[in-house]
Amino acid sequence: MEILLERMYFPEGTNGVLSFEGKEICKTIELPWRNNQKRISCIPEGKYKIRKRFSAKFKWHLELTNVKNRTFILIHPANIALKELNGCIAPVTQLTGEGRGNESRKAFEKLKKLVFPYLESGFVVELIVTQKNKTL
Repeated sequence: MEILLERMYFPEGTNGVLSFEGKEICKTIELPWRNNQKRISCIPEGKYKIRKRFSAKFKWHLELTNVKNRTFILIHPANIALKELNGCIAPVTQLTGEGRGNESRKAFEKLKKLVFPYLESGFVVELIVTQKNKTL
């Protein structure tokens, strides 16, 4: 299973659209691109495996593996990238500005309902991160 994240970069944050088989799942927000610096930048474009992860803070959520020079890159709810993210990706229902959105928990639940059954059935799930309108 491959999920596509198409991004647009802005000074105050990175906005994106998550899709599967050509259909939009939700929008996303991330930190601005700051050369992949830990805790202050979104991650580089590329292909990453996704796995389920549990923590006391986020309960069941998703984690990206094999991110160059980074660890604990999670997909979890947040509505304001600069205040709530440390390099992670947050699904949102609607984009409201650069790195800002709303109804993140609702969007995250929709994503989990799609991805968790694949992971629980033993499928490999990958996230392809690219710039919007960039040739794949």
